[in-house]
Amino acid sequence: MLSFALNVVANYIMTNTLISIVGPTAIGKTALSIKLAQHFNTEIISADSRQFYKEMQIGTAAPTLTELAAAPHHFIKHISVENYYNVGAFETDAITTLNTLFKTHPVVIMVGGSGLYVNAVTKGLDDLPPIDITVRNELNTTFQNDGLEVLQFQLKKLDPKAFETIAIDNPQRVIRALEVCISSGKPYSSFLKGKDKTRTFKTITVGLSAERSIIYDRINTRVDLMIAEGLLDEVKSLEQKKHLNALNTVGYKELFKFLEGEWSLEFAISEIKKNSRRFAKRQLTWFKKNEDTLWFDYQTDIKHIISEIEKIRS
Repeated sequence: MLSFALNVVANYIMTNTLISIVGPTAIGKTALSIKLAQHFNTEIISADSRQFYKEMQIGTAAPTLTELAAAPHHFIKHISVENYYNVGAFETDAITTLNTLFKTHPVVIMVGGSGLYVNAVTKGLDDLPPIDITVRNELNTTFQNDGLEVLQFQLKKLDPKAFETIAIDNPQRVIRALEVCISSGKPYSSFLKGKDKTRTFKTITVGLSAERSIIYDRINTRVDLMIAEGLLDEVKSLEQKKHLNALNTVGYKELFKFLEGEWSLEFAISEIKKNSRRFAKRQLTWFKKNEDTLWFDYQTDIKHIISEIEKIRS
């Protein structure tokens, strides 16, 4: 009798559905998430790790006030760049929020281009060993004084497999891998077992894409729009905090170079576009690994996307 009751509860819970929207930067994920949230009368969780920070509006293409008013959002500008916040904390916070939302919404939307953060919610993170905070502080100091390349070389020596598989140009990822290697005495990659955690909801992943030339054109146009909207002034207001990890990201680090007199403004803008295009390429590579993703052209009619989603939900 108890077993039957548990099965009933489990089946009921699994009727909850998380619709995860992924794809490269500037492809239209935010617009789609709002349309789906309005259709399902639900709320949106952001899995974009750059949009968490309240001081970074323009350079992260965070939802506008109009977009935020169109559907309830979570994890948009909810912390400061001065706060340490990582993917593990996000996993905990996001699952807690989902558990609350699913009490009143059978469907919840998640949107974001940060692949590791998306996976943290849909699959869960690998269990990593405790970290010596002294090691983390030393690595951060090395990064600030000597740059990322020194840390990359160190990781290549300690864990060649991790060096080949993680986002090697992301300082947070490199430091995370190194602190595990140094604190545990074992390769970071040895802890990545790839076992998914059990979730009490079904995930339907929807991917948006386009021809590479179109993606790149959209990125270039977005960067020009950011500049026109005042990205440089936003970066100037954060210049005294440029040493923080949150600000070592595309759109900010390039303009810091301009403000330091190392680059011209024209060159800095061209670098933002180039690095954004590279980021989009890595995003697609990451998201294409999920064979269950429903891929759509970015111009696909919303009714068709909803129809395909409903086929899986039913």
